[in-house]
Amino acid sequence: MKRNYQLELDNIINELDDSCVPTLLLHSCCAPCSSYVLEYLSKYFEITIYYYNPNIYPKSEFEFRLEEQKRFVSAFGSNNPDNHPIHVIEGIYEDDRYYEVVKGLEDEPERGLRCTECFKLRLGEAAKVASEKGFDYYTTTLSISPHKDAELLNRLGEEIGREYGVKYLYSDFKKRNGFKRSTELSEEYGMYRQNYCGCVYSYKERLKMQ
Repeated sequence: MKRNYQLELDNIINELDDSCVPTLLLHSCCAPCSSYVLEYLSKYFEITIYYYNPNIYPKSEFEFRLEEQKRFVSAFGSNNPDNHPIHVIEGIYEDDRYYEVVKGLEDEPERGLRCTECFKLRLGEAAKVASEKGFDYYTTTLSISPHKDAELLNRLGEEIGREYGVKYLYSDFKKRNGFKRSTELSEEYGMYRQNYCGCVYSYKERLKMQ
């Protein structure tokens, strides 16, 4: 039977101890995708954004998205002082690691095996950091996209979390109009919304469509 990850997240939140704020390492692919997630979860968790995206092409795009992420976190925190604090960890731009894990999969279509390997790389690094720094949970913003497979992301997140000894926070952030709300917040905060997922292969596909 197909799992309802939004319901599972609801259950986790409902069972939280009000006397202790849990910590969450949130892998973020970009500021727009993080917007709704931060609005939603910063009421319940002390969140640290982990911006680790070695798949992004070119490096200047990686850096631009990182600065946009930091700008949004600062502005959102100022506008929502009653929510728990949000921090940012800047991941290293290791594009060589990305190209190594997708070697031989260059011609895969979007949402194919190349994307799966990309997810594994980013979730693996997030779980490693979460484990090393003692976070209670880790998760990713990726499930907010209508183009991303939430079932796959949650399965990988759970498996990788077990490997590193850290709990994966189940989620399907596109539910309950999450993606719609992220577009509203992007407009409200004047955010840059990229027109391709991030990697060189999605960039080339976007160029073909122009």
